[in-house]
Amino acid sequence: MVKLWAALVFLASLAFAAGPFLVPDFGGFDPNAFPVPQDNPTVQPAGYAFAIWALIYLWLLVGTGFGLIKRADDPDWQPHRKPLFLALAVGAIWLPAAKLSPLVATVLIWVMLIASLIALFRAGDMDRWMQTSPIAMLAGWLSAAAPVSIGLVLGGYGLLPETPAALVGLAIALALALVVQYRLHRAPLYGITVIWALVAVIVANTAPLNIAVAGLAGLGIGAILALRGTDTE
Repeated sequence: MVKLWAALVFLASLAFAAGPFLVPDFGGFDPNAFPVPQDNPTVQPAGYAFAIWALIYLWLLVGTGFGLIKRADDPDWQPHRKPLFLALAVGAIWLPAAKLSPLVATVLIWVMLIASLIALFRAGDMDRWMQTSPIAMLAGWLSAAAPVSIGLVLGGYGLLPETPAALVGLAIALALALVVQYRLHRAPLYGITVIWALVAVIVANTAPLNIAVAGLAGLGIGAILALRGTDTE
């Protein structure tokens, strides 16, 4: 059974990585899918930041492939596999869901985030570059992306004006990232990935300058970097 889970996780990572090829024209939520169209929302990172997905997909494939070939029945690799499988399996259907419904996609991305965080906390100490690091990058990006979806929904459904909606989304992302990084010092790539997203939020809000959103993202970067000097393990 343990070898089966190693194979299932690898297959799920393949399906997850195939998503952009199956839905090649996805460029984010359709602005007109919301009652209040979300053209260039302030909560969303600059477009270049999404290139990180290529590294996430590749690293997950390499890591889960290594786990299947070299560590299929190793006890250190077992605890994280079931939640990682859930995160990747949901991720495999996320792009089609996002084209159909931002609300459904928002629910799914939070499922992915929670599952990936459970996997990250359960990941063992062996082969960290193959076992922990790809999960840390996935969870780090989702820790920014899932709250961004909240900001988009709040603004897109007219529940808050655009900037307050963005600030709520960023506040959720920062609170989550700070708690996780504080509790999991051994996964620095988690915080680095969140910082990558936050820098892109600042870039997206420089022209024109949205000082509230860019300022909160900047404070978040400083707080995450400050935690790197705190070892809680």
